[in-house]
Parts: sequence; C-alpha cells; structure tokens
Amino acid sequence: MVTVDEVTRELEKVVDPEIGLPITEMHLVDEITIKESGELFIKYHLTAPFCPPIFAEDIGMNIRQLTSKLSGVSKVTVVLHGHALANEINQRVNPDYKPPA
Repeated sequence: MVTVDEVTRELEKVVDPEIGLPITEMHLVDEITIKESGELFIKYHLTAPFCPPIFAEDIGMNIRQLTSKLSGVSKVTVVLHGHALANEINQRVNPDYKPPA
C-alpha cells in the first residue's frame, strides 16, 4: 500500500509556476488521505483565492499525474479549495468530480 511519505515525496516535485517553489515547501497541501483500496484524496489550496485559473489547474493536474503513477494507487482525487473557481477547476482536474451540494 502507498504511504503518505511516498505521496509527499511526489508532491515535492509539484512547483507553483508563479512563485517557483514546491507546493509542499509553501504548505499548500492540506490533506492526504489513503484508503485501503488504494484510492488517494489530496486537498490543496493556493496562495490567493484569485490565482490565475490556468496555474491552479496546472498544479492540480501535476498532483494527479505524479501521484497516480505510485505503486498501489488505484484512483486519485485532487481537490482545490478556497479559490474563486474551485468547482470548475476540480471538474477539469477530476473527470468524475461532483461539486458539494
């Protein structure tokens, strides 16, 4: 089974395109949850609620791509919160994402 440490090591490779630092170093990752089935849930935020959506989507896609390659991961859900366009970005990053009611 994949571990939080393994996931975190992959997240260290995700760099904020505006600032040029890893998202882990900037403390932008809020939650990493791993189910026994190998499903991975990662919740993150950005430095401001109006960061350019293209950067927000790029970060989310990088998180998804890097962590989905880890051994033992069956599914990855990446959720951005605190951004003005979070629901739209989450739908683009996660094909099966359904916004909270």
